[in-house]
Amino acid sequence: MNKIKETFGYALGFVLFVVLLPLLMWICSKMPALSWPHPVLTAIIPFCLFMGLGLSIWAIVYMRRVGDGNPMDAFGHEVAPRTKHLMTKGPYHLSRNPMLTGIFLYLIGCCLWLCTWQSVLVFVVFVVIMLVQVRTEEERLRRDFGEEYEQYCKTTGRFLPFKLKR
Repeated sequence: MNKIKETFGYALGFVLFVVLLPLLMWICSKMPALSWPHPVLTAIIPFCLFMGLGLSIWAIVYMRRVGDGNPMDAFGHEVAPRTKHLMTKGPYHLSRNPMLTGIFLYLIGCCLWLCTWQSVLVFVVFVVIMLVQVRTEEERLRRDFGEEYEQYCKTTGRFLPFKLKR
């Protein structure tokens, strides 16, 4: 049963974040022809797409191997088996949420490719929803890992490799 749950979690994440969100951006943008915009963006767009997906995949593989679990935890509901170990190395040394950081970068590439305010609006709504999800997940991590997680939060940014000053 756990293998089925785990496979479902990976498939669901791929479909939601890599397929449906860009599709929603494109549909909300009135389905423009997908051609390369400004020449400068021709270099930036593939960088965002491939680096974003690469970071997310690295984080998922690392989580599976080191964390002995799966990232799919949606608003406190376990979709797949949760990680058993706090990860602070590998991609988790760069960010507390490298999978989501990678997806954000990927979606920024999609927004640049579409060049529409509608795609940016979809992205902003997604970011707001994910911020709520991340806060829920952080509460669970504090319960599961206590002081170890608190120390990790002091040294590693939520999405960026550095902490933003408040």
